Amino acid sequence: MIVWQLILGLHYGFTRPVILMGGCCVFKKFDCIKANAQSCGECIQVAEKCGWCTDADFLKQGESKSARCDELKSLITKGCSKAKIENPRGSISIDKDKPVTNRKKEVAEKLKPDQITQIQPQKLSLNLRSGEAQTFKLKFKRAEDYPIDLYYLMDLSFSMKDDLENVKNLGTDLMREMQEITSDFRIGFGSFVEKTVMPYISTTPARLLNPCTSNENCTSPFSYKNVLKLTENGQQFNSLVSKQQISGNLDSPEGGFDAIMQVAVCGDAIGWRNVTRLLVFSTDAGFHFAGDGKLGGIVLPNDGKCHLENNMYTMSHYYDYPSIAHLVQKLSDNNIQTIFAVTEEFQPVYKELKNLIPKSAVGTLSSNSSNVIKLIIDSYNSLSSEVILENNKVPEGVSIKYKSICKNGVVGTGENGRKCSNISIGDEVSFDITIESQKCPSQGKSETIRIKPLGFNEDVEIVLNFICECECSKGGEPLSKICHNGNGTFECGACRCNEGRIGRLCECSTDEVRTDDLDGNCRKDNGTDICSNNGDCVCGTCECKKRENPEERYSGKFCDCDNFNCDRSNNKLCGGHGRCECRVCICDANYTGSACDCSLDTSTCLAANKQICNGRGTCECGVCKCTNPKFQGPTCEICPTCPGVCAEHKECVQCRAFETGEKKDTCQRDCSYFNLIRVKDRDKLPQPADQSYPLSHCKERDANDCWFYYTYAVRNDTMREVYVVETLECPAGPDIIPIVAGVVAGIVLIGLALLLIWKLLMIIHDRREFAKFEKEKMNAKWDTQENPIYKSPINKFQNPSYGRKGVVL
Repeated sequence: MIVWQLILGLHYGFTRPVILMGGCCVFKKFDCIKANAQSCGECIQVAEKCGWCTDADFLKQGESKSARCDELKSLITKGCSKAKIENPRGSISIDKDKPVTNRKKEVAEKLKPDQITQIQPQKLSLNLRSGEAQTFKLKFKRAEDYPIDLYYLMDLSFSMKDDLENVKNLGTDLMREMQEITSDFRIGFGSFVEKTVMPYISTTPARLLNPCTSNENCTSPFSYKNVLKLTENGQQFNSLVSKQQISGNLDSPEGGFDAIMQVAVCGDAIGWRNVTRLLVFSTDAGFHFAGDGKLGGIVLPNDGKCHLENNMYTMSHYYDYPSIAHLVQKLSDNNIQTIFAVTEEFQPVYKELKNLIPKSAVGTLSSNSSNVIKLIIDSYNSLSSEVILENNKVPEGVSIKYKSICKNGVVGTGENGRKCSNISIGDEVSFDITIESQKCPSQGKSETIRIKPLGFNEDVEIVLNFICECECSKGGEPLSKICHNGNGTFECGACRCNEGRIGRLCECSTDEVRTDDLDGNCRKDNGTDICSNNGDCVCGTCECKKRENPEERYSGKFCDCDNFNCDRSNNKLCGGHGRCECRVCICDANYTGSACDCSLDTSTCLAANKQICNGRGTCECGVCKCTNPKFQGPTCEICPTCPGVCAEHKECVQCRAFETGEKKDTCQRDCSYFNLIRVKDRDKLPQPADQSYPLSHCKERDANDCWFYYTYAVRNDTMREVYVVETLECPAGPDIIPIVAGVVAGIVLIGLALLLIWKLLMIIHDRREFAKFEKEKMNAKWDTQENPIYKSPINKFQNPSYGRKGVVL
């Protein structure tokens, strides 16, 4: 039942207060041009990076006024000086910056609540330009010994009878406990039961006097009663509460929401100060809310106003229960933090309610409220240890983002950027708050928003001033002669035409935009195409069309020029080394050619010898063209059919240094092209590391198998030098005796080896034959049959009558 009521409450209009996080528009390249801004004010509202060129001579033929609006870099590239670019920036000014209070409880000096500051700064002014975010830091510090007002709102239905007995001494006991937290504490008391109509209570005369059954003496039912205004007198609290009597009603849910609303909005009657405000809501039942009043014939929504007369709520029969959303708004507006002290049975319901009401807590109340003081202290510590920022409604198009820097350097963003937890008294936390506007308000006036920590009476006032016009517009010349004899205001280097006038200089009225005479001025060489089919004729002047890619533009009096139809190289316009003007490439320095693809830089043609193309070709557009067909490669250094340097000069070095070789007879004629220098040994030859020019080391052999060593080098591209070792390295003649002795010894050793091998083979062979003989001998079987011509000398006879035994004679 209760869960169903909660869902119904959401249906009746509850919306959780949230910070407006407006969608941030992502700036894209070319947005400035695509916006087609006709004035400086329109331009700067497009995006943060858009600027307006105020130079009156900036536009080229065929360009419209909107071409003045572009990114800063593009405007400078097009020839607009920085001094002529209007690009206002946003700013922040702090108008009130009172430091947070560093207060100690032990100090005898007592400050008034309005003298304590927990949030800094208190007032700022922001100048906002569209798309440009402004960020400022907000500081919060929990002040020690901060005053507290606590209002105890109690359910006095019959089921709370035993609880009332324990609350009667709450005043003095709670005062004593709260002294540990603050020296400035006040307490008040109120009670509630239910709306005084059917079916919530019995309306029979007897039940109206005493709604309780049996012999219980109960007071008449009521909706809400303010028993005790907030006071510092704990004894007065005990005295008045002890006089209270239990009442009764029919249904289980109570009318506590009516009471909470009146406590929130009746500030004077309750006695709220601008300090920490705590509302303790004590009950053992559920609650009615918006829509439930229909059961009693009440259909008017709760108006959220105070209706106390003689401290009694008098309009419970007239207005419906408040919705949860309405209640949240009023509690937040009046900086009231709520503590729900409820029994174990209703904990789940009130915990769900807590999630919907910021800065609220739920505590488990014992069956007789004996633990109420501990519950209040614990709940207060829980509430005060968390700070949550909220803001009122922001103007359309304005967004706010929060970033928290909490205790121990913990950083929160998004929803967590609004709050910090586990804050102790004296702890300081900060928030980075970013405010951004995406457009100017329709009226362009200033707006004010407020940011405050929930449950605290302090807030930050932020005045938003929107930059919707450029500074140069203030010096505009109305009815300027420049704008076709006063048909517009000349401002920011361009004409802002009066209503009904158009054209770059407001030279036409909207009634005469298209006529044959005017169109004739837009035809090149009296042709048929208006503005070369690349533009529109406006007031006899071509305004060139804009391309899908804003970097591509038509220009010229007849829109017959463009900057994208020039020759290309490597799929790049003008080879990436120039700019296209009226379909002709204007090349950068060191480049030439129709597509600016010919480099005049010769560094890519230098060979290893620092010569251009190795002296065997010409450098054209940074590439070597070899003139000698034998040479090839990027610098004409590769010659597949050429001998090496050493082989090429071998014969000339041999004839000049040693007067030998194939060219010794023609040496003077063929080999005088180098300077020969002799050295005594190889160590005297030049080394490559010691030279600043190419050097080759050579080792060659002559017809006598003698080696000679030399180096060949070309100095200053023409001077050739050859260093040669003056002595040949020839191999020494053979020593005959060791050779003969070696040969003889070799023959003898070979003979002995052969004999040994033959002897070894014979031994092996004999052993194999003997083994074979032995095997055949053992396997031999001799024939034992008698000789057929042999007759034995022994005869054998048998006497037939003698026991059949033979007798040998």
